[in-house]
Amino acid sequence: MLTTSDILKKVKELEIKSKRLTRHLFTGEYHSAFKGRGMSFKEVREYHAGDDIRFIDWNVSARFNATFSKLFEEERELTVILLVDVSASSLFGTVHARKKDLVTEIGAVLSFSAISNNDKVGAILFSEGIELYVPPKKGRDHGLFIVRELLTLEGKKKGTNLTQALKFLNNTTRQKCIVFLLSDFLDPDFADALRVAGKKYDVVGIKVYDPMDMNLPDVGLLDVEDAESGAITTIDTSDFLVRKSHHDAFFQHTEWTKQVFNKAGCDLLHISTKEDYVKVLQKFFIGRA
Repeated sequence: MLTTSDILKKVKELEIKSKRLTRHLFTGEYHSAFKGRGMSFKEVREYHAGDDIRFIDWNVSARFNATFSKLFEEERELTVILLVDVSASSLFGTVHARKKDLVTEIGAVLSFSAISNNDKVGAILFSEGIELYVPPKKGRDHGLFIVRELLTLEGKKKGTNLTQALKFLNNTTRQKCIVFLLSDFLDPDFADALRVAGKKYDVVGIKVYDPMDMNLPDVGLLDVEDAESGAITTIDTSDFLVRKSHHDAFFQHTEWTKQVFNKAGCDLLHISTKEDYVKVLQKFFIGRA
């Protein structure tokens, strides 16, 4: 159990790490990936050093024998919502971190990326029900509050109900916003709710998994407990067919989740607890720019 001083120390560490990543890696990419959407043309002006060369107006430049750039007006401030699964399966982890620890770090980075761009950020933490709702606001203190809740809150209920979380989002958030949905998606029936949310919001799913979710070690008989249902089963991990069945089930679920997001018109990232999430997020941001 974390003490108050442990919590404060960890929150400070996450703030420092998140701000460093935001400053050196994500500010430009976040800005291009999200704030550049829906920009409207404002005017043409003479090119200044540092202007984006993609916006040079070659026709005007040729006519006046000088270089001119197009200027665009950005969208108003954005709202970012973190929709975070805190069900019992998030507490599983066998390598560098639990799924919850990885989700907390990613949530911290996304929060401070939004705040550094003067955007609002809010959070909905859910399991079978809504565990916590933090309305969107600006500012460092608000970002720290969200990070502290991500770090310390554990779901009162063990299961996962993505449909209820998405419906709650729809009922509480009227304006268009960017929604980062962080979960292992151990819910067999959320396709309809995601399709509705995908029409209203810019939804980005982040599927977090542990290597053992994919591959079982060959260690003989194991008693395994389903973290969400509590069911206990004995399996023989030395049996190749048992390991293959586990492996195949993981990829079937992964493929199904991809199809659900594709049909809803939403993006989906996959990040392992042993993976460098910074590279995955940066590649995604750049790809959307």
